[in-house]
Amino acid sequence: MKARQCTVTVIRLPETLKTYEMRLFFRELEGRMDGDRPRMVLDCSKVCELDSVAIHTLLCCLEAAIKCNGDVKLAAVTPSARETLELTRADRLFEIYDTETEAVNSYCHPVSARKWYARESDNSDRLSESAA
Repeated sequence: MKARQCTVTVIRLPETLKTYEMRLFFRELEGRMDGDRPRMVLDCSKVCELDSVAIHTLLCCLEAAIKCNGDVKLAAVTPSARETLELTRADRLFEIYDTETEAVNSYCHPVSARKWYARESDNSDRLSESAA
């Protein structure tokens, strides 16, 4: 199977995720969503904590991408940020990868994208690999 050629935009989330920084971040992200089917990876490696403003901004990013038939995936999410995503159940809305490379490759290599669905196969309300 030949890999699809695709363009993926990677943006690193700022370390500080206060209201002002998140507004600037969202404006920058919106500016990069021109065109059809934006493919975005948000590198969360510098993020220590996520508060309600940050989660809201992530959801707005996902919504904006979906409106253009695109997607937003998260990469390198720190343990504390992942815990917050799980507590708020926002983790169910994003594909989350351990590394930026895995997230980028998931857009271009359909086989590696299935790994995400299979990683939580014990959870019945998640998609299974066969459903993907």
